[in-house]
Amino acid sequence: MKKRVFTRRDFLRLAALSPVAGAFASSRKQSRSQEDPRQPISQTGVEKAKVVLIRDENALVAFKKPNAKVVQRMLDEALSTLLAEKDPLQAWKQVVKPSDIVGIKSNIMRYLPTTEEVEQVIKRRVLDAGVPEKNIGIDDRGAKRNPIFQKATAIINVRPARTHHWSGIGGCIKNPIMYSSRPSDYHPDSCADLATLWDHFNLRKRVKLNILLMLNPQFHTVGPHSYANKYVWEYKGILVSQDPVAVDVIGLSIIQARRFEYFGEDKPLQTPAKHIRLADTRHHLGVSDPNKIELIKLGWTDKILI
Repeated sequence: MKKRVFTRRDFLRLAALSPVAGAFASSRKQSRSQEDPRQPISQTGVEKAKVVLIRDENALVAFKKPNAKVVQRMLDEALSTLLAEKDPLQAWKQVVKPSDIVGIKSNIMRYLPTTEEVEQVIKRRVLDAGVPEKNIGIDDRGAKRNPIFQKATAIINVRPARTHHWSGIGGCIKNPIMYSSRPSDYHPDSCADLATLWDHFNLRKRVKLNILLMLNPQFHTVGPHSYANKYVWEYKGILVSQDPVAVDVIGLSIIQARRFEYFGEDKPLQTPAKHIRLADTRHHLGVSDPNKIELIKLGWTDKILI
C-alpha cells in the first residue's frame, strides 16, 4: 500500500474520525491563537492536565527492542518536565518515597509487551528513590493475587499503546483490567465503563504515574487479539502523565494520525474508543477535553504527527 505524506491540513481533517482526536486538533489551533504565543498554556490561568511526549530516534536497538539507556534518559527528562523538577532523581522521589510499597503494573501481551528493558529501567529508578527491593513488584496478569500489589501504596502504570478489538485502543485506562478475574465483564458497549476498574480496585489514589509507551505502537486491528507487524510502526516515543485519561487522549490522537497517513483516508477504528471520553464525563477519572490538556513535546520531531 502506498503511504502518503501526512500534513497539518490532513491532521485537522481528523475531526471526522473521533470527537476526542478531532477536538484535540482544532483546539490546539484555537488555544494558541487566543493566547500569548510566548506563554506556556499552563500560565494562562486555566488548570490543565499535563502530558509530556518525548521521542528519541535512538530509542530502539531493533524492531520492538528498546534501548534501555536511551529509554532511561527519556523517562528521566519527561518526568522532570512533568513535575517541574530539574533533578531527575528528585522527580522520581515525588512519585515514590522510601516507605512506599510499589507495584509496576506492566503488560505482557505476547506480540507487544511492555518489555523487560522498560520494566527494569523503571525498577532501577524506584530503587534509586530509596524503595527497598523487597517492596517492589512487577506484574500484569497476576497483579490481583500478588502480595506487593495488594499492599501497594504507589503504582506505576505502564504499557504499550495499541488498537484493540473490544475497546478501540488499549492504553493506561485499560491496563488494570487484569485485576479482574472476569475481564469480559468490562467489554459491553465498546468497554464504555472501563474506568470503573479504577474504583473497583482502589486505583485512583494509588496510581502515581501513567506511562504510555509509543515506542512501536500498533495502529490497526482486525478481530480479537489481532496483530501484524505491518501495523506496528517505530514512533520511538513515550507519553507520561499523572492523568490516565489525558495520556490516552494524546495516544489516540497520534494513532489516528498514523492511520490516516498509512491508509490515505479517514479510516475509523473498528471499535470506537468511547471509554476515554466516558472516563471523564461519566466516571470523572481524568481529563478528556483537549482544551484542558497541556501537551509538552520534547526531543525528536520527525513525523511527530501531533
